Amino acid sequence: MINPVRQEVLQALAEISELAPEVRLGQLIANLSYLARGLSNESIWDMEDDELLAAARKHLEEWRSRRDSHESESAGSAARTN
Repeated sequence: MINPVRQEVLQALAEISELAPEVRLGQLIANLSYLARGLSNESIWDMEDDELLAAARKHLEEWRSRRDSHESESAGSAARTN
């Protein structure tokens, strides 16, 4: 059985992957480790699952916010051209 925190991490990674399919998985994990622990080579090795989850949730919210603002801008542009 998979630990519940790890299940949430995997779910968050899947959601981020859907929003940003161009980001490679290794790149995503490395970036999240920097968000969780700061810019050091040890971040990826020292990061706990709960820290990864918190960073993934934060990153997911940032992606959603960007997507939502982009969709709002696109809708506004479309309304002006009609």
